Amino acid sequence: MAALIEARGIVKRFGALTANDHVDLTVQPAEIHALLGENGAGKSTLVKILYGLLQPAEGSIAWAGRNVRLANPAEARALGIGMVFQHFSLFEALTVAENVALSLPRATTMPRIEAAVAELSRAYGLPLEPRREVWSLSVGERQRIEIVRALIQNPRLLILDEPTSVLTPQEVDQLFTTLEALKAEGRSVLYISHKLDEVRRLCDRATILRGGKVVAACDPRAETAASLARLMVGTDVAPLKAVTHAVGAVRLEVRELSLAAADSHGVTLERISLAVRAGEILGIAGVAGNGQDELFQALSGERPSPPETILIDGKASGRDGITTRRRHGAAFVPEERLGHAAAPDFSLTDNALLSGHATNGFVARGLIDRAAIGRWVARVVKAFDVRAGGGDPMAKSLSGGNLQKFVVGREILREPMLLVVAQPTWGVDAAAAAAIRQALIDLAVRGAAVVVISQDLDELYELADRLAVMSAGTLSEARPAADFSREQVGLLMGGIHGAPS
Repeated sequence: MAALIEARGIVKRFGALTANDHVDLTVQPAEIHALLGENGAGKSTLVKILYGLLQPAEGSIAWAGRNVRLANPAEARALGIGMVFQHFSLFEALTVAENVALSLPRATTMPRIEAAVAELSRAYGLPLEPRREVWSLSVGERQRIEIVRALIQNPRLLILDEPTSVLTPQEVDQLFTTLEALKAEGRSVLYISHKLDEVRRLCDRATILRGGKVVAACDPRAETAASLARLMVGTDVAPLKAVTHAVGAVRLEVRELSLAAADSHGVTLERISLAVRAGEILGIAGVAGNGQDELFQALSGERPSPPETILIDGKASGRDGITTRRRHGAAFVPEERLGHAAAPDFSLTDNALLSGHATNGFVARGLIDRAAIGRWVARVVKAFDVRAGGGDPMAKSLSGGNLQKFVVGREILREPMLLVVAQPTWGVDAAAAAAIRQALIDLAVRGAAVVVISQDLDELYELADRLAVMSAGTLSEARPAADFSREQVGLLMGGIHGAPS
């Protein structure tokens, strides 16, 4: 049987950087095939070539045994190739159905599209309201739109780039059920993920890239997560260094914070209270859409609250904006790195200026010190191994994992006394995730208070001294992580607040 798609000798260069160096990849019919590699290994470049977004400098592509040239995504979709990108490509002012309509022939009527979205949502367990505006949706719900938008075109090959980064464990299970159903129908899936246990559970074969080259092909079910990580990185991934550290004064205190939802689809915060001390990491778990975004906005100063509801180092800060809070020693890393943490069409230096103009000495007497910003960015790039391809690239040109390393590194290297970070290792490889987590631990050891908002329970148990759970806009009492079982966390995530201690 001919391969569904076969890439032979693919070469792609961006200036002096060779992103793909004579890459071969074969995906068979009715196969779920993993494409693995650390951040910057060339995975996203390769799949963009397979989807017609980029053109290779060398090499060829065969579809069902016939050589093809994919000049653009429309030609790829016409063949039967669908793709779900790591970074969402949605218009926030449009509805779910209107965003889906943008990828369909103009002759398709909106009522038919709404009906098709509703039907696919029901069939594949991806709940969506076709007429709801995208701006009002959680990150997990936006991911569902991307998946439904690809499935509505009835693809024979579905390319998924980090599809589970923003999904809850229950949503991951449902996605895997969907993908297994697609495989049973004879379709194929090319699956990019840094979550190696998921790859071992789901995928039939794996191709591994390192430095733009294919370094291995294997059956992931016959490997361990550690051996897959070793193939990706080229060395063993060091475990986190657990360091005993003293806990000092309260750096962040939230007192009975109640905040009305910003719109009819938002979540109202109800009497949130917490305290985080110097040298401590507080983990906040919860299913997406239960008020985590609203809490982050309140802590960062994006949404004001009564002054005494939020205290930073003892100072009433509820009315302070984000710049004032940064001047008081706080730092913030939002969940959405492209668009919220970084402006996509701005360079790395301009993004560094946006977040550091008030605290990093980049501006003096109304003049911008470009040399100082350049030195700062170079320091972040070196310290956090950000692979940006040289020069001063736009934020959107970095892979998701490298942009995440830049955004996290930009804040940690400021040496804040308080850091609030949401989804710190979303979409980064095993080595980079370990480096970011170690940097958070080291920051706490140096006396900072750290708040980690994450849907990844493994991450929270690895990092947090104490855990609390958000559900329907409320926050449970924080408990020592070692005394907090996964069953208890799961019950609280489900809104059952009488979980036994």
